[in-house]
Parts: sequence; C-alpha cells; structure tokens
Amino acid sequence: MMDATKRLFFGRALRSDRLEHTLLPKTVALPVFASDAVSSNAYATQEILVTLALGGYALYSFGPWVAAAVVVIFFVVVASYRQNVHAYPSGGGDYEVVSTNLGPRWGVFVASALLVDYVMTVAVSISSAVANLGSTFPIIERHAPWWAVGFVVLITLINLRGIRESGLAFAIPTYAFMLTMAAMIITGVVRSLGGAEMQAESAAWQIAPEASYAGLALAFLIARAFSSGTTALTGIEAISDSVAAFRPVEWRNARRVLTVMVILLATMFGGISALAHHTGIVYTENGPTLLYQLGNLIFGNGVLLAVLQLATLMILLLAANTAFADFPRLAAFLAQDGYLPRQLASL
Repeated sequence: MMDATKRLFFGRALRSDRLEHTLLPKTVALPVFASDAVSSNAYATQEILVTLALGGYALYSFGPWVAAAVVVIFFVVVASYRQNVHAYPSGGGDYEVVSTNLGPRWGVFVASALLVDYVMTVAVSISSAVANLGSTFPIIERHAPWWAVGFVVLITLINLRGIRESGLAFAIPTYAFMLTMAAMIITGVVRSLGGAEMQAESAAWQIAPEASYAGLALAFLIARAFSSGTTALTGIEAISDSVAAFRPVEWRNARRVLTVMVILLATMFGGISALAHHTGIVYTENGPTLLYQLGNLIFGNGVLLAVLQLATLMILLLAANTAFADFPRLAAFLAQDGYLPRQLASL
C-alpha cells in the first residue's frame, strides 16, 4: 500500500543512469521557467500608469518612454544571463556567479534573497489569482484563504511527479496566455492601422493630481514609475538557475530559450504599453484592470474576452510554478556547500 501511494505521488523510482528522459526540451522548458516572467505582463504596464497618475493624466505622456526604458533593461539583463549560462553551466545561477567573483558570504546573501523571493512569488501569484477568481465567483471570495491553500497543494502534487511532468501539465495554459496576448496585440495594431476608432471608455475619465510635480520631484516620480514597470522582469533569472535541467547541450539550449523568452516578453510588454497609450486607457486601483479594458475594446464583450480573462487568471496562478521548479534546485546547491541541511542536497 505504501509503495503504491508513493508511486502515485512521485512516480516510479529511476536509476541515476536512466534520468536523461527527465531533462527538458526547449518547448517545455519555456513554460516551466518563464511562467513567472510571462505573468508579469498582466500587470506591469498598469503599475506604470498607476504611479504616473499621482501627477495627473498629463504625466501619462511619459508612459511610452518609461516602457521603452524597461524594454531596454529586458535585453540588457538577458544578454548578461546569456553570458552567465555559458560561463556557469552547472545551474547555480546568481548564487554561483556571486560566490565565485565576490566570495561565498555574498553568494549566500544573494541566495537567501532568491529563496525568500521564491516564497513571496508563490504567495503573491496565488493570492492574486484567487482575488481575480473571487471577483467572478463570490463563493471563492468568501473562502479565499482555503482556495489559495488548495491551489498551492495542487501545484505541489503536480510537481512531486517531476519537473518534466509539471512542465507538460502547465505548458498549455502558458502558451494559451501568450497566444491570446499575441491575438489581442495584432488585432489592435491592425485595427489602428486600418483607421478604426480605438478609444477606451476610460479615456474620458479625469485624474486629479495628488501634488504638483516638477524638477526633481518629477524625475523621482518617473524613476518610481520605471521601478514599478520593472516588475515585468520578475522571474527572468529562473533559466540561469536551472541550466542543468535542459537537454544537452545544456547551456546552448538555455541560451536559446532565454532569447525566445526576451523576444516574447518585450513584444508583449511593448505591445500592451503602446496600445494602452494609443487608446488613452486610464487605470485606477479600484477600477477594471488594464488588460480587461484592452480586451473589451479590441475583442468586445464576448467569448474572446472571456478567453483572455481565463488565460490571465491561469497564468497568474501558474506563475508560482517557477518557484516550485527553482527553489529546490537552489536549496540543493546551498546544501552541497554546507549552508542548509545536507539532506536537501539530493533535491
């Protein structure tokens, strides 16, 4: 009975020389390690707008420039990680890079920050997904903590079967979100170029500035908006922490996935930001989300809008899977170096 239960949750035991099939192809590695970064596009642009709104609607004109700066950072950071995965192919990521170049103490400091970040990623992504579901289904809102715990347990059970199995389970929702974003952006751009009327209902809203921003205060507010927009980079380091999980040649495949990921992220973030500026969308914390407003304007209040909402909810939920994929691997590196219990070294 115990053996059957163990096989149910963990699968059959495998000899070390037969683990090659558990290594990830590029098509599965992308949704496994990029789900957190991809999900950030659901809210990164609106975080820029909600910060600029402190100075009134006039400051929305800085939105495209702030978004462009974030896109530049996308490529700079990924270019750096492309070098890291080649120079440090064992998969230690930032921990290995910092430990080698600055010393083990600084490496442990960075690794500790990453472990905390992975825990926070699960908490934030799951609670965000439950909150979005709760706005549609009141029963979920009334029992939100239990639903959140249930989703964490579900993702845990799927990951117990192995990173490849969890990747196959989560690949469809991740690709569905990316395809939905592509359809929305392409449709919006085509309609705009075709001369269609593309103005959001919220464009007529008035935003009263909380204070007058000029000089250093204006520069500080724009810098704060840029900082809010860089939430789009959340989880972008996951691939460099898991090079060893790729099929041979590991570092080369990891670099290719990094390249595809940054192109997808930059396209989605840039497209959403450009359409938001073009349609004059106004976002407030208590109002409809930016993606909902864009989807309603481009797709109309129909099936495609519902698909967009469902895909957004799923990607917010699955963003937690990046932490499930990378936390055990980083913990194993720390255990091998004696900073965590040695039993964790076999994770």
